[in-house]
Amino acid sequence: MLWANTHNKMKKRNTIVVAGLGLAQLVLLSTSAVSQTRDTTNLDQVVVTASRSPKKLADVGKIVNIITKEDIAKAQGRSLPELLNTVSGLIIGGSGSNPGGIQSVYLRGASTANTLILIDGIAVNDASGISGEFNIAAIDVSQIERIEILKGASSTLYGSDAVAGVINIITKKGEGKLTASALLSGGSYNTYKQVIGLNGQLNKTKINLNFSNLSSKSISSAEPADPNVIFEKDGFKQIGFGLNLSQYLGNRITLNGGLQANQNKADLDNGAFSDAVGYTYDKTALFANLGAKLSLTKGDLSLVFSQNNVKNQFDNNPTIIKNKGNISNMEAIFNYQFNNVLGITSGANYKYNSTDQKYIDPTYPSSLNSNNHISSLYTSLFLKGGNLFRMELGGRYNSHSQYGDNFTYTINPSLVFNNQLKVYANISSAYRVPSLYQLYSDYGNINLKPETSQNYETGIQANFLDNKLSFTTSIFKRKLKDVIDFGPKFSYINQNRQNDKGLEVQLGFKPDSKLNFNAFYNYVDGKVKTSDVSTETFNLIRRPKNSFGATLGYAFTPKFYTSLNYRWNDNRLDQYYDPTTFKAVSVNLKSYSKVDAYVQYQFKKIMLFADVKNILNADYNDFAGYTAMGTNFNAGLSFNFN
Repeated sequence: MLWANTHNKMKKRNTIVVAGLGLAQLVLLSTSAVSQTRDTTNLDQVVVTASRSPKKLADVGKIVNIITKEDIAKAQGRSLPELLNTVSGLIIGGSGSNPGGIQSVYLRGASTANTLILIDGIAVNDASGISGEFNIAAIDVSQIERIEILKGASSTLYGSDAVAGVINIITKKGEGKLTASALLSGGSYNTYKQVIGLNGQLNKTKINLNFSNLSSKSISSAEPADPNVIFEKDGFKQIGFGLNLSQYLGNRITLNGGLQANQNKADLDNGAFSDAVGYTYDKTALFANLGAKLSLTKGDLSLVFSQNNVKNQFDNNPTIIKNKGNISNMEAIFNYQFNNVLGITSGANYKYNSTDQKYIDPTYPSSLNSNNHISSLYTSLFLKGGNLFRMELGGRYNSHSQYGDNFTYTINPSLVFNNQLKVYANISSAYRVPSLYQLYSDYGNINLKPETSQNYETGIQANFLDNKLSFTTSIFKRKLKDVIDFGPKFSYINQNRQNDKGLEVQLGFKPDSKLNFNAFYNYVDGKVKTSDVSTETFNLIRRPKNSFGATLGYAFTPKFYTSLNYRWNDNRLDQYYDPTTFKAVSVNLKSYSKVDAYVQYQFKKIMLFADVKNILNADYNDFAGYTAMGTNFNAGLSFNFN
């Protein structure tokens, strides 16, 4: 039980968002500057995540939010969680707190384990964790070219965990003339970052090389219950390395290889309202992939092998936790467009998971060494009837070494009018497999079934005024059964039924190359029904029912750009563990507003930037008993040279 509590404390300390003033909402809407210059949603934009092949947004009946290369370039010095926290439908817990904490991803109100993270289209998980979700803070934003956020159930093409959607982190590849780059920045809490990189193409070889170093004395993760008490600051260090290589063999075959590695070291606290001295965390993560692509007349065939290794050590003398998790993944993917009417994406996947965990404690020592595997076959057909009708029909069969077989499907029709208005509907199923810890640990249950969901969604996506104005709205409903929960007999069980629903509205306006405005409103509601209770209870803790965001960017000249970002989150329900009573305590976290400002200026090959976060110094909490940063800044310079 101590092991589970220690892990849960780690998760709690790592979740943060944004707080404050409702009047700022009106001020921002009339201001001439805001955060990222994300283009309005153009149906001609090409995305790869929705169908595992390049397709225009007009040809896929789903919502895909894009953080482009240009967006990232105009948000220098920000972390990946901070970038994602500006996207409609996403709450990134921990994005405004100690950078050493694990960042929790809540997409459309779903639990963190129900959003699948991809790196270059390949699923990544943490086999050493309790529920297996991947820590997005492990990837430095300097390695990233582009991010696609696919909304809605996507298990047919991507398998386990793609219940609420998929976040595809597309890393930099070599393009153009060979160029070296560097970034130097510093800011509040003695935070310093250095990045060097090399990117480009030599003959038939593409290369991208990246090295980053980040350190911060940061803030205490835990918040004192007594404001007169001062807790120790929790430091953080991160070293990251990225490498991508592509080699063309003739005109039809391409070989690809990638490596992302990082080491995170952080000071930890003992939990909500509880400081700790000498409690440390050391994590090493490595993700490597090798692949080959054969280009065909109207498609391609890809073979991919990836290895995802994570090693953790928690040291809280005299207790030491050592966890290792390894995932080996092999996949073959076939994409082909037979004619103007029919296209196909089909594949076969094999994933092997293993973990070695040791809980070293004088009183309650324990260990876990286990593995399992899952094999899948999947196919989606993409139908196109002239300029009006689109349809995706897909299915996936899975065979798991522990729980047996399951099947998922997708039915996704859409209509496109004049390439300006898309109306779509989606009926699909999705699933999440139990983790190794939930199956085989001291608290595990080898009879666990996968969580499964039935999903319904409809919406519209429209462009007006020659793509200067865009509007997107979607309504979704998600019904989960066999939800994995920690039962009253101190073991994991399939118990709950979870019913979620929500609404998303997005508006974009880009009248010219200088001004760009985006806004969104999200509503989510979720209720749980346990096997021994007839009533449903709201249970989306840490997730607001209502949230609103707006970004407005303005380029005064081609060299001078400035922006503002505003976010408001409604009040939220939270719970924390009280070690004196051994019970969960429920609290209500107040609503808040948060405003960030960014400015950059380009001198030929050198760019200066400054980023001020929480400029109104909002006092807020993402989690009860944990802190968030007040007003803080980051400034620096980046430059490129041939």
